[in-house]
Amino acid sequence: MKPFILVCDGMDKDVFSNLQSISEFEVHPEPKNSQETIAELLPKATALVIRSATTVTAETLEKAPHLKLVIRAGEGTDNIDKKACEAKGVKVENTPGANNNSAAEHAVALMMTTLRHTAAANMTMKNGGWDKSKYTGLELTNKKVGIVGFGRIGQIVAKRIQGFEPEVLFFDPFIEKSELPYAKKAKDLNEIFSTCDVITLHTPLMDKTKGMINSELLNLMKNKAVLVNASRGGIVDEAALEAVLKDKKIYAAGFDVFATEPLPEYSSLRKLDNLVLTPHLGAGTEEAQLRVGKMAVDQLQEFFINNNVVNEVKA
Repeated sequence: MKPFILVCDGMDKDVFSNLQSISEFEVHPEPKNSQETIAELLPKATALVIRSATTVTAETLEKAPHLKLVIRAGEGTDNIDKKACEAKGVKVENTPGANNNSAAEHAVALMMTTLRHTAAANMTMKNGGWDKSKYTGLELTNKKVGIVGFGRIGQIVAKRIQGFEPEVLFFDPFIEKSELPYAKKAKDLNEIFSTCDVITLHTPLMDKTKGMINSELLNLMKNKAVLVNASRGGIVDEAALEAVLKDKKIYAAGFDVFATEPLPEYSSLRKLDNLVLTPHLGAGTEEAQLRVGKMAVDQLQEFFINNNVVNEVKA
């Protein structure tokens, strides 16, 4: 019996056609499916290819008795219960590196949008206004930029912003010294939050980082400082973020990720005029989706045809 491949949250159309052409697989004909359709197909699924919209829980696994592989088309796997997968003998893989440039560029875009109010000014213009004086912003040039999490994406951000001639300070417990001569390690998070003009987060979500950016750290920030999060929503205490933004204790923030996704329609974060929101667009480029899709298809072939586990993520 051929492995039944279910692509849940979308895939580049050419890559998906490629996947469908592999004779060893049976592929569900839709590259993007509703949660209801996914639930209906779980009893048949041998492999799931997911992005951030689909969560794989112990309950999911109970409904998928033939499941052998979950591929996260991206890097973060916090939407997969890896312990439950391990207990069921289901392998978990990701596609590391494919989204790095896209995520880094989006973080830089959020920096510029929050500093220069471009999103709000655009809406004003579309509504017939011309509020030039209202949207006086701040420059990035010569500012001190703090990068929390200095892995591949954090380092790409540091490289991309060099044209603005910033002072770059980073904090990462796993990196003692940067190979980039212009990036210096901070002694702790307090130094980052109390001294930097722009702070951008690039930390994975795990037990140690959940809620790590709390009220104490946020209240250390300068009055004209900006916070950007294009990593994982759960690392920031959103109630504390809302409080400092409401009280204008910091200048602005730009967030692409949230503790609950999609962000609920009733969320009070939507009402803050100094918070720029985007719907988890970090990996949302055609180039990134092409790279991610190709990696996922290659890994499906390696797993089911060549019996190789590639980019395994353990619990």
